[in-house]
Amino acid sequence: MIKNIEEVSCAFLHDVDLLCFSHLRWGFVFQRPNHLLSRFSKHQRVFFIEEPIFHDAADKIHIENYNDNLYVVTPHLQHRPNGEEVVSGLQKMVSSLLLQMQVNRFFSWYYTPMALPFTEHLNPELVVYDCMDELSAFKFAPPELTQFEKQLFAKADIVFTGGHSIYESKKNAHHNIFPFPSSIDKAHFGKARKIRKDPEDQKAIPHPRFGFFGVIDERFDIELIDAVANAKPDWQFVLLGPVVKIDPATLPRHANVHYLGGKKYEELPNYLAGWEIAIIPFAINESTRFISPTKTPEYLAAGKPVISTPIRDVVSPYGNNKLVHIASNAEEFIAAAEAELAKKRRSSWVKKVDEFLEGNSWDRTWSQMVRNMAATLEQNTSVKKAKEGAYV
Repeated sequence: MIKNIEEVSCAFLHDVDLLCFSHLRWGFVFQRPNHLLSRFSKHQRVFFIEEPIFHDAADKIHIENYNDNLYVVTPHLQHRPNGEEVVSGLQKMVSSLLLQMQVNRFFSWYYTPMALPFTEHLNPELVVYDCMDELSAFKFAPPELTQFEKQLFAKADIVFTGGHSIYESKKNAHHNIFPFPSSIDKAHFGKARKIRKDPEDQKAIPHPRFGFFGVIDERFDIELIDAVANAKPDWQFVLLGPVVKIDPATLPRHANVHYLGGKKYEELPNYLAGWEIAIIPFAINESTRFISPTKTPEYLAAGKPVISTPIRDVVSPYGNNKLVHIASNAEEFIAAAEAELAKKRRSSWVKKVDEFLEGNSWDRTWSQMVRNMAATLEQNTSVKKAKEGAYV
């Protein structure tokens, strides 16, 4: 029996590659896939295969070697007249990749069911679906995504979910499914507690500052930020991150709302350090129904008070444990912010936060996932042997 993570890593991962099929690009925003796959790459080769980029030139594969074991693979496809030819082109590219990189034994790890049509020909030793979001609820989601997800549930040996609410939604769809909410790199975000120097593009912004980092898209509560910024012109809103899938012209435009663009993961503690309050201003809609914002524990690890809209995976456990303020509208947001800004000391709250976050880490999440994968593979092997023995 496998007893510890070192034994798991040596016996289970070292001789097998991992092929990850993702709807996210590696360099977009450093989030769950980056954290987990970086850790896998310490023990095995990881091929992070992005969605294709369409162009007018001939088909080609771009492979970027991020470290000794991590390869980011971007297919470049010549424009095709229909979806079947796109699938055929991607199948050939994936097969070519396996030959070029001498991939023999491998696991398949999916972040998107849309990769299923061009990977059906593969023969992985284990199929993992890390269901981090309800992708069908996102803006511009392909109509066939729901059907492909059903097929992926049928194909997967093991399923992970990005939080408890999505686990509750999906738990009856698979026999071997485990919830893994957002984790943190406490040491990284904990740096914000000691940093005193502001980044150049933030230092001229007055205080108090309310900060957000992440993707600004259809999940962002534009009306909330607009209302609070309008009602409190002396409060400054610092918003970090790319604007995608929505028209930038629809965003609030006030003198106290500052869009500083996307920042590297390494830079985030420097910005967090200069905020009075961190915010999670997500709208309550279908696209946010099952999300588990990674930024919640990251903000807390930085020692920053947090105000969030009532996202289910923020309310429970963070709101219920009085670690985060929950505000359903502008009036509640303002009341929570005024109460927080009036505080002179937060030492007891910080102690409570640190106790709550103790043991929460991406290393621990990764190791638990590996244990689940190892147990699944061991069980599959036992079942296969039993079937083979029945025919002897």
